[in-house]
Amino acid sequence: MFTVLVISLIIIVLVLILSIVSTSKAYSFKHSVDPLENNPYLNQKKKKA
Repeated sequence: MFTVLVISLIIIVLVLILSIVSTSKAYSFKHSVDPLENNPYLNQKKKKA
């Protein structure tokens, strides 16, 4: 019974660590946005209007 408890605690701690690492990597990801000058769709809208 004790071994099952220890194994389950190890799995819980491992999952917690992996989720914290994954979340911190996701929040540190830098998104990039194209500048408006290089946007071909913006030029098409100006020509149609």
